[in-house]
Order: sequence, then C-alpha cells, then structure tokens
Amino acid sequence: MNNKLNLITRGIIKENPTLIMVLGLCPSLAVTTSVINGLGMGLATTFVMLCSNTMISALRKVIPNQVRIPIFIVLIATFTSMVDLLIQGYVPALAESLGLFIPLIAVNCVVFARVESFAAKNNIFDSFLDGLGMGLGFTFALFLIGSVREILGSGSIFNYQFIENSEILIFVLAPGAFFVMGFIIAAIRFLQTKSN
Repeated sequence: MNNKLNLITRGIIKENPTLIMVLGLCPSLAVTTSVINGLGMGLATTFVMLCSNTMISALRKVIPNQVRIPIFIVLIATFTSMVDLLIQGYVPALAESLGLFIPLIAVNCVVFARVESFAAKNNIFDSFLDGLGMGLGFTFALFLIGSVREILGSGSIFNYQFIENSEILIFVLAPGAFFVMGFIIAAIRFLQTKSN
C-alpha cells in the first residue's frame, strides 16, 4: 500500500515534472496567466496522462519494440484529441483561452516521458497511479504559477478582483512566467538543501 501511495506522491512532490524535473515548460509558461487557465491545462494533461499510461501499459506486451514510439504518439494524440473536443464542446471559453496549447499536449515531454519510462514497463494499476501522480503534480505546478502571476499581474484570483490598481504588468507577460517559475524553483531548492 505504501508503495502505491508513493507512486502518486512522487509525481506531486519528489519528482514534480515542472518544478523538480523542469519538463513541459511550454504550457507551464504560456498558459499560466490565470489560475483557471493553469487548472484547465493541468487537468487536460492529467486526463491524457491517465489514459495514455493505462492504455500503453495494457498493450505493452503486444506493441513491437521497433514501432513503439509511433504507436505511443498515436495513442497520446488520440486522447489529446478527445480532451480537446470535450473542452471545445463543454468549456468553449477555456478552449479559446488555451488555444493551440491543448493540441500540443500530444507532444508534451511530460506525457511522453512517463509513457516511455514507466507505463511501457509496468502493470496497468501502477501505470494509472503514476499517471495520476504526475498529472496532479503538473496541475499543482500550473496552479501555483498561475496563482502568483494572476495575483501579482492583475490583483485577482479566479478572475475575482480583490486589489484595485495594483497590477504589475510584467507578471501577465511572458517574462513574468520565467520570474515566477524561477523564484518557485529557487525556493524549492533552498528548502531541499535546508532539510538535508
């Protein structure tokens, strides 16, 4: 049981794909101008990771090694298309704000890295838990970056304005994402060295 829990918490804390392994930076930096965008992208990626990990783990013994990468890409792209169509159909405002970044989940290195390094070598349940943990870790990172950027950049959270006329424009722009992520990673590394 402890090993199963470790599969989930590893992706959230110890091996967070964005804040520790520094993978998947394109959506992490581009869509985190608000908390809602960050959560939407994180949950969409989590869905794709869960489905891809589970399906590839289930098929791992029948996928020929020579064509495994094209098959992985096709399966990931299938689940990405599914989540893209679901978001367009049920949350069109989110689909409009995330734009091209939803289809780019198909080539996100966070998803592909977990499929290649874990799901292709482990059983279905463990692969599902690994996908859940990594997806939640990715979502948490996007939520954290989006929260800081939205609060500092526009004085709001979840589009609720609570500070008037206190916007710091750089945090809404692309360089703000680098600053926020850099400070968060530096804080995490500082805490890690303090605890060792």
